[in-house]
Amino acid sequence: MNRRLAILCGFVVMMMLFPFSRLAWGSHITQLKVCGDPDNLPFSNKQSEGFENKIAEVIARELKVELTYFWWPHQRGLVRRALKPGLCDVMISIPQGWDQVLWTKPYYRSAYVLIYLKDRGLQIKSLDDPTLKRLKIGVYINTPPAEALANRDIRSNVVGYSLFSGSTVERSEKIIKDLIAGEIDVVLDWGPMAGYFAKQSNGSTPLEVVLLKGGEPGIPFTFEFSMGVNEGNTELKAELEQAISKRHVEIRKILEDYGVPLLPLLSSEQFPKVEEKPGEVFYRRFDRDDPLTSY
Repeated sequence: MNRRLAILCGFVVMMMLFPFSRLAWGSHITQLKVCGDPDNLPFSNKQSEGFENKIAEVIARELKVELTYFWWPHQRGLVRRALKPGLCDVMISIPQGWDQVLWTKPYYRSAYVLIYLKDRGLQIKSLDDPTLKRLKIGVYINTPPAEALANRDIRSNVVGYSLFSGSTVERSEKIIKDLIAGEIDVVLDWGPMAGYFAKQSNGSTPLEVVLLKGGEPGIPFTFEFSMGVNEGNTELKAELEQAISKRHVEIRKILEDYGVPLLPLLSSEQFPKVEEKPGEVFYRRFDRDDPLTSY
């Protein structure tokens, strides 16, 4: 009787622990559901023309699963209203350490950049260059470089651009077009955005792109990026990290093809380092309260 009771108790315990055992063994996902921004080049769009789209395709192929999207602008509230309810499972690039999600090891690092026309003969390498006090500077409002300029008392010669006016492509291209047209002398922009649009324009108008590697207390200029999943979803995190590790060469090639300036990773836990690639926002989002349905 005691033996039978022991066997029965053991069976019950095994059944209770089965879900946790299965999680530890790492059952394979069947679908990669990505939280995608429908209109945010060079990152992503509904036509899968952004570098996040291409990276998602590489990861899905490595995992041998179907790639699907839940389309919604990447704005404040996306995690609470889309990722946590399970409308999507993965955010392809989030700032490393963003505490709203469980993040993978970082797979690329980029920076804000300073851009000017090569034929101007400028030799600006940092925001401390006194030349900036007499040039017309284009910068997006409420970004780290804008704050850093204000800290240096560089205000009267600054032209502010908005991240929220017009379509994504229009507002991203405008600052580069104004630079080429001579309406401003220097641009301060987020590297992946600037690199993408500068690369598209660089044929007839060569541009000098300088990475801003430093920063100052509370105003970083460089960021590492990871993939983000729901807190507690360690199984998916592990699968993504394995896929990123196996396909890091392809992922790096995608980033380079899109003109993303790449810096070596800083984290102690990281994938193989990339060589520094002198360049060719970290953008803030608005909030909205309308019902969350896929675009």
